[in-house]
Amino acid sequence: MNRFSGVDYLDLDPFLDDEERLIRDTVRAFVDDKIKPIIEECHREGTFPLQVVPELAQLNLFGASIDDYGLPGLKGTAYGLIMQELERGDSGLRSMVSVQSSLVMYPIYTFGSQEQKDRWIPALASGEAIGCFGLTEPDFGSNPGGMRTTARRDGNEWVLNGAKQWITNGTLSAVAVVWAKTEDGIRGFLVENGTPGFTSSDQHGKFSLRASVTSELGFQDCRIPVNNILPKTEGLKNALMCLNQARYGIAWGGLGAAMECYHTALEYAKERLQFGGQPIASHQLVQDKLVWMVTEISKGQLLALQLARLKDEGRLRHFHVSMGKRNNVWVARECAKLAREILGANGIVDDYPVIRHMLNIESVYTYEGTHDIHGLVIGERVTGIPAYNPPAAKAAARQDAVVDPVSNRR
Repeated sequence: MNRFSGVDYLDLDPFLDDEERLIRDTVRAFVDDKIKPIIEECHREGTFPLQVVPELAQLNLFGASIDDYGLPGLKGTAYGLIMQELERGDSGLRSMVSVQSSLVMYPIYTFGSQEQKDRWIPALASGEAIGCFGLTEPDFGSNPGGMRTTARRDGNEWVLNGAKQWITNGTLSAVAVVWAKTEDGIRGFLVENGTPGFTSSDQHGKFSLRASVTSELGFQDCRIPVNNILPKTEGLKNALMCLNQARYGIAWGGLGAAMECYHTALEYAKERLQFGGQPIASHQLVQDKLVWMVTEISKGQLLALQLARLKDEGRLRHFHVSMGKRNNVWVARECAKLAREILGANGIVDDYPVIRHMLNIESVYTYEGTHDIHGLVIGERVTGIPAYNPPAAKAAARQDAVVDPVSNRR
């Protein structure tokens, strides 16, 4: 299989500046040289390649958007290209970096005290510490406002009770950013590994994101110091701000998975000979699949680039991010399916990356806002009418109801 050189049907490369191309190519080479040779074995064994964490840190991939503590403060396109190339390697790799950056470092940097930032940002940036983000619960995913995890003030401590599920990096983490209900609403807390009453265990039996650590967190009268609250958090909207940062990266990451599937299918189709020694790429049905893939990838690239412009201008809104995440992950899902068809029986074995991406994208299609929920966010934007369950009229009558589970509109 030829080395990956990118997918650029519309000649978009000139729209990137020299730094953005350098960052993309550096991460691309890292994925090709360090990730692809080991990722299939990690997928088979169901393990995350912890040995690459120091290299990820050396490349400044943790917290790359932060302009402080010696971090590069990258703009939207450069950060997106990082996510694209990491997910081209594996969705689990992009998930790990995305959680570390957007769901742990971002909330600590944005909502934390100076002491919290000074302690955790350098440790997380260097990979010395890994973090996780505890919002989703066993019974509440698309409706995080229904969470049952609570935090009660007791003197100089907070007492947490509850559970979180489907938590990336959970059992690897030195610190968890946990969201819980208090008397004053939903707040964010920092819970350190080893705290009495805090437990974590891995989710087993996964057929998707196998090269990623997925965990459940438990809190049983878990006492943390009063200063472990993120002082600038003031509601569920802060948790959703974090998720929007991560969803932006997913919009780019989905393109990486799509590109890898397309590239694999294209090269395979040109080399696979059938029916008198002709490459299957010469057949109309195969070309139609390849044409669909490259067209949708190209449209997704234009969407991602515009999201980056809006982000850099401070005009990116949650409903923009919903379109990017929803569309580009769907494109990746369809590309994986079509690539599997082109590869035939070879499409179901991990000699090729297609089946692994096909399995992974099922998780990405669901997490951080399902395809359907993001559709409702966009639908509310274009019609002005929220269509969530419970019905909007009933939800509006309840002052504590979160009508929009993605944007926290009340």
